[in-house]
Amino acid sequence: MGEQMNMQRMSRREALRSGGVGLLIGVPLVLAGCSASTPSATSDMTESALPESKDISGYKLGPGDRIRLTVFGHEDLSGEFEVDGSGNVSLPLIRDIKAQGLTVRELEQEVASRLSPDYLKNPSVSVEVLNYRPFYIYGEVNKPGSYPFVNGMTVVNAVALAGGFTYRARTGRVRIIRANDPTRTPIDADKDTAVLPGDVIEVPERYF
Repeated sequence: MGEQMNMQRMSRREALRSGGVGLLIGVPLVLAGCSASTPSATSDMTESALPESKDISGYKLGPGDRIRLTVFGHEDLSGEFEVDGSGNVSLPLIRDIKAQGLTVRELEQEVASRLSPDYLKNPSVSVEVLNYRPFYIYGEVNKPGSYPFVNGMTVVNAVALAGGFTYRARTGRVRIIRANDPTRTPIDADKDTAVLPGDVIEVPERYF
């Protein structure tokens, strides 16, 4: 009988010891689980707070844009170049090429066609825009002028960069002249309208 009681006490001690280890292990696991899920939640909140990116895949190059051109396997033909005031890019071997009015993909095709077949056989060309030309804002803002373009920019972002509206500004509606519009016709826009490189934004005075 004494031996059985001793065995039972030992079993209880083993069970408590086993349970204690389980609890000690369980606490860090729960905390680790919480900390692992926290970044995900933070990431989701941060992502949802970001402004909606505007697609400029059809963007047409113009004076002031700076590009990186890569001819794969030929470092001597690759480099960083700027679209000059005439809309041209001066490249090795093929010299001036008209970039103004072309998309990045169209410029890649044009450079490849110029290199082939006289200089290279089946050249592989990649073009990336490093710096877009600035946009311009004038009228009833505190700091009119030119500002660097950032992808995803809207009118409200542009106004913020320009120091905000003056007290005379017509805040509900502005006008934009699109850089790729040859007629230079102003169009009405609101705070959520996308701004593109080279655009000219006018903030008019409100009517009293």
